[in-house]
Amino acid sequence: MNFLDGALHPENQDKLVITAAPYGPEWLPSDFPEDIAVTMDAQVQKAVDCYNAGATVLHVHVREADGKGSKRLSKFNELLARLRVAVPDMVLQVGGSISFAPETEGDKAKWLSDDTRHMLAELTPVPDQVTVTVNTSQMNIFEQMDPRDYAGTSLGEPQLHEAFREMIVPAGPTWAEEHVKRLSAKGIQSAFQFYNINSFETVERMIRRGVYKGPLVMNWVAIGGGMDAPNPYNLANFLRATPDGAVLTVESSMLNTLPVNMMGIALGLHVRCGIEDNLWSQDRKRKMTTVKQIEQLVRISREFGRDIASGKEAKKLLKIGTFYNSVEETLAKNGFAPNRSPVRSFQQAAE
Repeated sequence: MNFLDGALHPENQDKLVITAAPYGPEWLPSDFPEDIAVTMDAQVQKAVDCYNAGATVLHVHVREADGKGSKRLSKFNELLARLRVAVPDMVLQVGGSISFAPETEGDKAKWLSDDTRHMLAELTPVPDQVTVTVNTSQMNIFEQMDPRDYAGTSLGEPQLHEAFREMIVPAGPTWAEEHVKRLSAKGIQSAFQFYNINSFETVERMIRRGVYKGPLVMNWVAIGGGMDAPNPYNLANFLRATPDGAVLTVESSMLNTLPVNMMGIALGLHVRCGIEDNLWSQDRKRKMTTVKQIEQLVRISREFGRDIASGKEAKKLLKIGTFYNSVEETLAKNGFAPNRSPVRSFQQAAE
């Protein structure tokens, strides 16, 4: 991105888009019973509360009645249908880490291993976005955490702790390219989750080869453990590569979430918060609900002078529903330089 004179002035920045991640699939309801929604009614109400607080993108996960994270396509379809009615102006973004479990014997027979993740393209009603990881990566969520962040929670239990510590996000080239194509065919925007500059460069190459023809909407995910560390040097390096036509949201974890979001607000970027990312106030004296985290960012952004985007404004900024017809158009709309043309041969040059 180019930070020309006046780039830090709020009148030269887009309104702030806040993504709420209120469902916290890594936690059990007992970890924060005051804020973790379990029933379908409560999950819908959580979305309404987040929207009313100022969030215009909803990062969607679903819980079963027993409080565990759902892997049933039918449960996601049920929640998405209800959300379309309850928060019609909100951007619905489904978390792409989900591998759906077959619900019937017939499903087991016809689903291959990758199909359980590609089924995100079969959600009905279709979400606005699905998050997409590119390049297989380690995702040790604990590397940047303080033990106080998870003390007394289910993540402190040895077996669960080890499982999350050793977590890997599989996203090889064959799967990623096929996934993006399937989402685009259904009119679903790929919300790219970039863990470092390498994953960004892979998607740029996908665009240059014509695999993806749409707006470059992305999260810089700075949580360490195989991903960028949450520091201004890594962010600045990422911004140097980001074209001016792209839309960038910053994301971190635990007590890094607020300072990373404050940098994002000041720089004209967009932000994400919620109990999926952080449970605590900055002094760790109390847990913060997702709504309280949203309200905090709204107050800070207004102190910076940036207004908060409405739902309709967020959809316009994110270019929801927009796709392009050619590689050349995709590069130009996102602010990339065009592909190089073949150079003339020495003989042609001599002539």
